[in-house]
Amino acid sequence: MAENRTDRSEVVKIDGDTPTMRLLALLEVIAAKDHLVTLQGLVEETGLPKPTLHRMLQQLEAAGMLQRDSDGRQYGTGARLRRLAENLLLNDTIHGARHAVLRQLVEEVGESCNITALSGSEVLYLDRVETAAPLRFYLHPGSRVPAHCSASGKLFLAEMTPAQRRRLLAHAPLSKYTNRTLTELDALEAEIEKVGQNGYAFDNEEFLPGLFCIAVLVPSPEGRSNMGIAMQAPIMRMTEQKALESLPALRRAAAALAAIEAENASPSESACA
Repeated sequence: MAENRTDRSEVVKIDGDTPTMRLLALLEVIAAKDHLVTLQGLVEETGLPKPTLHRMLQQLEAAGMLQRDSDGRQYGTGARLRRLAENLLLNDTIHGARHAVLRQLVEEVGESCNITALSGSEVLYLDRVETAAPLRFYLHPGSRVPAHCSASGKLFLAEMTPAQRRRLLAHAPLSKYTNRTLTELDALEAEIEKVGQNGYAFDNEEFLPGLFCIAVLVPSPEGRSNMGIAMQAPIMRMTEQKALESLPALRRAAAALAAIEAENASPSESACA
């Protein structure tokens, strides 16, 4: 997909009192995009001279904040920047409010529930509350599961264009964890299309034998969400029909989390919502 070109009247200003702050401003521009960027695309978007931008990109790449794609011409977020984003999500100041919503959901549905986000090609558990039932699968906050065989992961993948999914999954082999794991791209695409239509997703023993999961996305004013909420249970207590009966509770919890996010958005973000 061709990179969108910005009209000169819409040039993004990269400014700051120090070189470090200007690097941060450039990083903000790149991190806000859902696609890889090129040097020429950034020149057109920011109006900065190509040699200046090239030097800035080299500095950010050397610091691990950006990384180049395999062709060497496109830039995306680097491992160090992703770790920073994950730590902010795991330890932010609204954690207590989110955790209260999660705990209330667990009390209502009687099974373990977690809040998730997409990190690269994996799903990151931002928070989790375990059921009091004696038989359960213990997965702590900070755990990661592959996107292609998790309920939340399928939802995040369904938000992407086919080209974005291919680019993401090209660097993440579709490993087989159980005999139910989808490892063929065509089969996964068919599943993702169904997920997009339904607005929810299942993980029916696709990552761990004996584990069933249902997930929904937390609504976002920007349209694309990077937060999900999921319920997990052993298959001896959970069927597809029983999981669907918990869907209204999951969606109420998702709406509550969306309200928390909206309340804690900056004034400029609220004005744009």
